[in-house]
Amino acid sequence: MPTGTVVTFYSYKGGVGRSFTLANVAVLLARWGYRVLAVDWDLEAPGLHHYFRSVLTAEPEGGVIDLAHDFLAGAERPRPHAVPLVVEGSSTLALLAAGRDDDSYTERMQRIDWADLYRRGFGDFLECCREEWTADYDFVLIDSRTGISDIASICTAQLPDRLAVLFTANEQNLKDVVNVVRRADLARDRLPYDRPRHLVLPILSRLDNRVEYERAERWRRKCTEVVEPLFRNWLVKSVQVDLMLRHLTLPYVSYWSFGEQLAVVDERIPSADQVSFALETVAAVVAHQFDRTDLLADNRDAYVASARDRHHDFSLDLLVSSPRPALRVADQLIEELRALDLRVERSSSGDPELLDRGIELAEHLCLVVDGSLSRWQLTEAERFLRHTIAPDDGQRRLFCVLTTGTDPASLPGFLRNLRHLGFEPGVRPARVARELHDLITGTPIGEVDADREALRDAASVLRAVPDRMPSAGRLSLVEQTVRGMSAVLDDGDLTALRDLSVDLGVLSKPHADGGRFAVPHGLLTDIQTLLDRIDRRVDASTD
Repeated sequence: MPTGTVVTFYSYKGGVGRSFTLANVAVLLARWGYRVLAVDWDLEAPGLHHYFRSVLTAEPEGGVIDLAHDFLAGAERPRPHAVPLVVEGSSTLALLAAGRDDDSYTERMQRIDWADLYRRGFGDFLECCREEWTADYDFVLIDSRTGISDIASICTAQLPDRLAVLFTANEQNLKDVVNVVRRADLARDRLPYDRPRHLVLPILSRLDNRVEYERAERWRRKCTEVVEPLFRNWLVKSVQVDLMLRHLTLPYVSYWSFGEQLAVVDERIPSADQVSFALETVAAVVAHQFDRTDLLADNRDAYVASARDRHHDFSLDLLVSSPRPALRVADQLIEELRALDLRVERSSSGDPELLDRGIELAEHLCLVVDGSLSRWQLTEAERFLRHTIAPDDGQRRLFCVLTTGTDPASLPGFLRNLRHLGFEPGVRPARVARELHDLITGTPIGEVDADREALRDAASVLRAVPDRMPSAGRLSLVEQTVRGMSAVLDDGDLTALRDLSVDLGVLSKPHADGGRFAVPHGLLTDIQTLLDRIDRRVDASTD
């Protein structure tokens, strides 16, 4: 059964917008259909609840410090302290506050001796908490306190699967940002719990490049050099670190520095210079489990759309766009498609306010082209494609139906490469409707089926790797093959993945004596990580 992912948002210094970022990312993930728990573990200066004040269904009666008091009172399992939040009509978001916000909080928090708690077995109790959270939520986002402390170590070493480290462009923040992660890895290695090494998302926050552009660029380059090691174990090798950090930079916008605000609620469809645009990118990387960064480098909007649409239930199967001269045949096409039980509407061409809304409502877009593409249809198609995932990782599609006499050679280049359907003169478009129906509801084309089969074959042989090998040489070959499979998956080379899967299958065949060499824990972790990535690719191709 799939389990959720724990992501700790950490900063070595305060004032970098850590809580602001977490709260807005939580809202975005919940908006996109993920179940999210936001946890305020900044116990000495709690404040996450202020961002959610307007959407709280009830004031928190307990929180993180109450988990400690529950344990001291003899509880074997954590008691429920999370409060559901209702944001934009969705109730998939919840808050576990630091504790009840009253005059007793400080005294109750200061009574907790974390070192003594761990001596008594609180670590195992926290594992129970983690187990319940990851069973109930897709993402658990923890707001950690700053600096180096017992509390910060809980948040950075024991609990998380991933770290999101926020820093600003100054020496105080850069000095220890990589060392803090290294210390967290060392602390993690000493724990009696099974955790792989951290995957770390560096987020350059509050960068103001609107006035002092040249100084901002110098500092951005310096930041890139410092945090480059944090990208090494998850960024696709073909992607430049500088480009990725640009995607992970939150601009400084003075408006959001006043009070505790949810920018993504006010900026539903943000422009590229707004902070919510960057927050969407961060949320998408979290949603993608730090994967497919090659797609992010190629097409940021498609990357965000795939994260948003993975759990998105579209209201419509198809949106039909037509110029005025072809409205009659377009309406007939819609009638035929509805008769085939597809949910179809005609787009409100000419209304800019409805453009993005239509793209979000419908899974697919159909252009009815009469002679030439209208300026509106061109805008509609380009925006749809920017919000649509690449062909190897999704099923949102653009269709093109031509009226009689329309020359495909006159179409823009990105449409000439599509398969074109055509109306028959004087006949209701039943045949075209059936073709569209089959394309929308039928199986994917052979090439996509072959890719999916390659991924499934790779997953099958990875799961069949035994826990013991007959020789050190065989074990070394298995390690090399698994690393090679991970590398070709990064590169999108499924032919090479298929060949390496065959090799791994041969190497994994059982031996008569059962094998004298145990497969090391690190290799088993690498296999599981690769399996998780492959499973996400398979899920994406079948959604």
